[in-house]
Amino acid sequence: MIAVRSLAHRYGAAEALRLSEWKVAQGERWLVLGRSGSGKTTLLHVIAGLIRPTEGEVEVAGENLCRLEGARLDRWRATSVGIVLQALHLVKHLSVRDNLRLAQYLAKAPQDDKRIDDTLGALGVGAKSSRRPSELSQGEQQRVAIARAVVNRPKLVLADEPTANLDDAAAATVVELLTEQAGRQGATLVVATHDARVKGKFRERLEL
Repeated sequence: MIAVRSLAHRYGAAEALRLSEWKVAQGERWLVLGRSGSGKTTLLHVIAGLIRPTEGEVEVAGENLCRLEGARLDRWRATSVGIVLQALHLVKHLSVRDNLRLAQYLAKAPQDDKRIDDTLGALGVGAKSSRRPSELSQGEQQRVAIARAVVNRPKLVLADEPTANLDDAAAATVVELLTEQAGRQGATLVVATHDARVKGKFRERLEL
């Protein structure tokens, strides 16, 4: 599913990430740990195809990301990867349902309202589908972001600091929802965090 070799990324002269080797099998659940600035977010962006590494090879879901460019890379990402970023990036002027419809559109997937409703329902926000993100609580917005990440049944689900600024109960719920949704479709899950509360929820760990 993921194979990283001799990976490094720099922003200017500053090295943000170095990882000699990392292999992840389909369906595994991984926790990427490290202090702030250790390269966790950079690693997630690399394996999502959002940035091209300065050095090394990255294969994800059967594709060498260093060889994909432009529309081919965008298409691969839309169909193969679901991402929950620190900033949720829900489209403010769209309803909850339309945020998920947009994800289907970008993946060139059929507009499947049943799939959308089933996904929102499974995450406990089905009754909020006609509302805009500003009308939801922070916890509800996070559930919608998870729904958007999994609605296209991606092979890989990524979450960057999903428990930041959450109390213990909310943090546990978010981790449970992520693992449950990834498990439903056999997706690989990679969660990047420095939150010690999450450590006991994952068997596989990568320390940066």
